[in-house]
Amino acid sequence: MQPSAGQDLPHTRARLVHWVTTAAALAAVVGGSALLQPADAVAKPPAGASAPSRPAEPLPRGGPDPEKAEYPVDCGPERVEVVRQGSGDLDGDGREETVAVVRCKAGFGTPPNGIYVLAHPASGKGSPRIVETFLDPKEGMNVSDFAVRGRTVSATLLGYSSKDVPRCCPDQQRKVEWRWREGKFRLSALPVAGSV
Repeated sequence: MQPSAGQDLPHTRARLVHWVTTAAALAAVVGGSALLQPADAVAKPPAGASAPSRPAEPLPRGGPDPEKAEYPVDCGPERVEVVRQGSGDLDGDGREETVAVVRCKAGFGTPPNGIYVLAHPASGKGSPRIVETFLDPKEGMNVSDFAVRGRTVSATLLGYSSKDVPRCCPDQQRKVEWRWREGKFRLSALPVAGSV
């Protein structure tokens, strides 16, 4: 029997528990990213103190190369691969950052994604620095519709309502954006399609 027009199939109905699970996962991502600081963060001198003068280094052009970064992802014998990337001056400091979507390289299957913000090395030499983690692969999500526009990073996060859902076929999704505001990245979840 075919469902009548406007009638939802049982497997397409959004259940409250699905969106609560998605909201909890997003809260974990936001909470974790709020605790992270760059490894080479230093205190600023007090107001009025004179800083030693150094010759100004020219600002690098473009964002860091995501292929040269070392990601905190355990892929076993496989390597980490960059599947999407975008660059822009996200924090308004005159230097471009790169946002990289990565995963473990796999011949088949759908390994979870990670999303990392990369900055140029502090000394101008070495590997790009990871300055923010938007999505940890441990969250078990995948990413689609990724884009960097101006100071906004947007993506659709794909997730699974239970361990019984095959990894090929996520059954939950949520559009999200990260924006630099008041000195840090802020995550906002966009309204669910069809919600009021």
